[in-house]
Amino acid sequence: MNGNLVIGCVTMAVCVGIQCLVVSIMLRVLDSIEQRGWIRATVPGASTILTVIMLMMVGGNFVQMAIWAVVFMNLGEFTDFATAFYHSTVNFATLGYGDLVMSEKRRLLGALEAVNGVLMIGLSTSVLFAILNVLMQRAWSELGSKVKTRPGGRGGR
Repeated sequence: MNGNLVIGCVTMAVCVGIQCLVVSIMLRVLDSIEQRGWIRATVPGASTILTVIMLMMVGGNFVQMAIWAVVFMNLGEFTDFATAFYHSTVNFATLGYGDLVMSEKRRLLGALEAVNGVLMIGLSTSVLFAILNVLMQRAWSELGSKVKTRPGGRGGR
């Protein structure tokens, strides 16, 4: 059991590092497009930004699932990557179909991957919410300035 905890915690730490790297890259990309003035606080603009960010975050999650799959294969739980990746995806998403199970010796790793998945999907969700919040504040700010400068406007809301 102690070996599984060590393997699981090390794998979780690697996954956190990967997700932090994805978030860092995503923030640099956002900063770059912000500097160019390409971010628009419109529904299509915000939708595009959120879609790209979501795909980047899910991509990071898929890399993590693949790492867990490789761990499972290296421990002899699965012989092919496709099966290991499917099992890993079900664990990571906390779906838990139960059609594939690991040996009793390694079952704890499935639960640790589920904890990892909850945390990483939660991190992905919080990043999306933070970006949405910034976009909404910008939209409200732009809307407020348009109302104040509109000819014949009442100067506020």
